[in-house]
Amino acid sequence: MGYWKPAALGIFAVSAVLAGPARADEPLFGFIYTTDTLPKDQSEVEQWITLREGRSQGDFHLIQTRTEVSHGVTDNFQLSGYLNLAYANVKGNTPSGDTVPPEVFADFASDPDQRFRKTRLESVSVEGIYRVSSPYTNGIGVALYMEPSIGPRTRELESRLILQKNFLDDKLVFAANATLGYEWRKLLGDPSADPTSEEFVTHWDKETDVNFGFAGSYRFTSNWSLGGELQNEREFAGLNPFKASNRTNLAWYMGPTLHYGGRHFFATFTTLFQMPWAKDYANPPSDSLVVNGISNADDFEKYRFRLKVGYYF
Repeated sequence: MGYWKPAALGIFAVSAVLAGPARADEPLFGFIYTTDTLPKDQSEVEQWITLREGRSQGDFHLIQTRTEVSHGVTDNFQLSGYLNLAYANVKGNTPSGDTVPPEVFADFASDPDQRFRKTRLESVSVEGIYRVSSPYTNGIGVALYMEPSIGPRTRELESRLILQKNFLDDKLVFAANATLGYEWRKLLGDPSADPTSEEFVTHWDKETDVNFGFAGSYRFTSNWSLGGELQNEREFAGLNPFKASNRTNLAWYMGPTLHYGGRHFFATFTTLFQMPWAKDYANPPSDSLVVNGISNADDFEKYRFRLKVGYYF
């Protein structure tokens, strides 16, 4: 992981030059959203880099980038567009020793005995955030979020309820997210599947994600904040998350986050570790993708590192 250190040091060195008062609309967290939005007619460009790293065995490296342009349509409504790219390099990353691509590459054929490498345009997205209530004027912040995405053989629709509460003259910030995500992926047929089943032919696989997140951050000095994030992620087969038999996977992530915010520039770096509390509901114990409490399902990994940098104009 040494190659992350020079990039992080460079980002925070530039921040010293661009120092200025922190902005209320800056993202304090890497994975959890707050209710802050851009003021009317203000814009920003933002770059995300996420490294999803490690499994219980084998090699697993997935890098995802998001390039964002956002604009404050009103003081309470922010509209954003994203370009999402991904790169995978994996081998022997399942408990059986087979090579299986991460979920964002699930529509590609792969050899279970060979290394899988691939770069792709994952999707393009449009995001809208509407702030119903501000934590600065109403005590508790409430916002609604919607993000549709479309890419080669993939469709997604994600919605969030975002809550925020500030203390100590806004130095201490807590945020909570409840996320519902629907995913459609056009997968190749599996010749080993039952010939009468949907999996035997090319088909649209459907999945629902239900995630809950909580985060807190404290501004310990001018422009700098330190905190932590907790994520609970639940996956369901199909589009009905209220049916217990549709449950497939559950995992927890936790870790620290560091944020710098200046007049025009911000940077946020978050590290999450998968906690040993995972569940595999889709497979019997003999075929479970959970090893020592860690999920090795195709959308989970041991570590997540995310760097966000942005510029206001």
